[in-house]
Amino acid sequence: MDNVDELGRAFERFPGIGPRQAKRFVYHLLAVHPIDRNRLAALIQQLGDNVQQCSECMRFWSGTGAVCNYCSDSNRDDSILMLVEKDQDLLAVERSGSYRGKYFVLGGVLTLSGKGAIRERELVALVERKSNENLKEIVLALSATSEGEHTSDHIRALLQPLRGHLRLFELGRGLATGSELEYADKETLSAAFTNRKET
Repeated sequence: MDNVDELGRAFERFPGIGPRQAKRFVYHLLAVHPIDRNRLAALIQQLGDNVQQCSECMRFWSGTGAVCNYCSDSNRDDSILMLVEKDQDLLAVERSGSYRGKYFVLGGVLTLSGKGAIRERELVALVERKSNENLKEIVLALSATSEGEHTSDHIRALLQPLRGHLRLFELGRGLATGSELEYADKETLSAAFTNRKET
């Protein structure tokens, strides 16, 4: 296999990238100046050195210490925990400016066919620990898709033994059915959070 095909196959493993788009990336890289190509290669190599995963919310962040800036911020509300699918969703919620609680990044969704995975073990451990502290509310902030709804149902069942004094909410339908959180504008996200309903 030559380098063009091999790199194309590597790009195909990126989310949402098909064979034709992957080949476009390869040919673009061939056309750019070698300095730009080398800079990109260096950034990819340094990514693991400069970015780490928060031990609390599981998001990727650039900084020092085991816990990210959101989790270590004493001005954020410890009584509410928002569950999101991916880091991009967390950033979209932050941009909306409507939420000042803590987060947990699930790392994906579960499909109806049984594929996909979420960070179940880490989630249960965090909720168990935080429910003995100040946690009172969990917000399921998943995309308004069949996979998002299936994942929400699974999380409800998973957390049922821990419910006690915890209340579970899901975002209000400021979000259109079939929409992904990552692409929602800040007004829509703000309305969805304000209109959240207990589940």
